[in-house]
Amino acid sequence: MIWLSALTALREQRRAAVLATITTVRGHAPREVGTKMVIAAHESFGTIGGGNLEMVVINRAQEMLAQLQREPQSLSLQLSDKANGHYGRQCCGGEISVLLEPMPVPAVIAIFGIGHVGLELARILSRHDLELYLSDSRPEFLAELHVLEPAVARVHAQLAVIGEQVIAQLPDGAHVVIMTHDHAEDFHLCDAALAHRGLGSIGLIGSRAKWVRFEKNLAASGHDQAQIQQISCPIGLREMPGKDPAMIALSVAAQLLQRVGSPQVSTRGVEPRV
Repeated sequence: MIWLSALTALREQRRAAVLATITTVRGHAPREVGTKMVIAAHESFGTIGGGNLEMVVINRAQEMLAQLQREPQSLSLQLSDKANGHYGRQCCGGEISVLLEPMPVPAVIAIFGIGHVGLELARILSRHDLELYLSDSRPEFLAELHVLEPAVARVHAQLAVIGEQVIAQLPDGAHVVIMTHDHAEDFHLCDAALAHRGLGSIGLIGSRAKWVRFEKNLAASGHDQAQIQQISCPIGLREMPGKDPAMIALSVAAQLLQRVGSPQVSTRGVEPRV
């Protein structure tokens, strides 16, 4: 199936697309109900019949991509020599309806530290359509990730003694959450995250006292105040305080999913997050 292979390849390349499916046919038409094609910003894969029909669908799909639309749309087109077409006439004599379904690029969330809170956070996020990177320097903790299956998210588990290398390879727009077992490791990850320059957000688990120390040390490492303020610490929603790992994870997950769905939203956490 060309359309399925195309969607898989585009997702691997982190490129958005629109899936076009013929949903109804009345009279004669070049293709049958269920026929699909995939449209990306500058190319298409497969065919739903060619001619004016296909060009109108491609044009509308690419408009949807340019406008970052996420709601499906339906088009109905007459295949008649009496119907005016922007790209020529088709005289099959029928009528076709096509469903256009946006296939956006999944957001990337990277969790560093798969301890009590990290594992609970991974459980929640694995149920969403995300690219989920899970990193820890302790192999025995990564071994617990089997509890995430079956996952909706595409999970990338990475054993990383030097987590900074993982951060450097994250795509632009990725959301990073730092919650390792070691404050020194947390600091090096914060330093690397600020050096990335293209991240969507950076969150650090911890109390305000921890953040005061980190803020001072990051400044001493050469980061200016504007850069340092990209890091949110504490993390989680103010409306959901608590120290239980599951509650902290729920609070942080809600904040992250809020950011993913509405990038303009900026919320700060509330103590305690130790």
